Amino acid sequence: QVQLVESGGGLVQPGGSLRLSCAASGGIFSIRDMGWYRQAPGKERELVAAITSGGSTNYADSVKGRFTISRDNAKNTVYLQMNSLKPEDTAVYYCKMMRTGSGVTYVTDYWGKGTLVTVSS
Repeated sequence: QVQLVESGGGLVQPGGSLRLSCAASGGIFSIRDMGWYRQAPGKERELVAAITSGGSTNYADSVKGRFTISRDNAKNTVYLQMNSLKPEDTAVYYCKMMRTGSGVTYVTDYWGKGTLVTVSS
């Protein structure tokens, strides 16, 4: 069974930085596409950034130039470096192992339980 555990959330002032980590276990991490999503209070969950098994990335327009997604297949971990944080970035951030990867579509995707990021002075 795949497990995803996020860490690195917390309280940060506007303009500050945080790095989120998502450690995966129980599956073949390197062949799966990975993503970070977020859900703010009263809003729908949205894709923030994604990285393919081959390392290609894409970002929501709202975070382009500020956030960077990366992965370390040797550590089965995906990261989200968040810079120049804004109050509107406040949300619970979730890690997702996508159904796709290496040209294949798998049966199931997997979610972590989330980590809270609060941007406030």
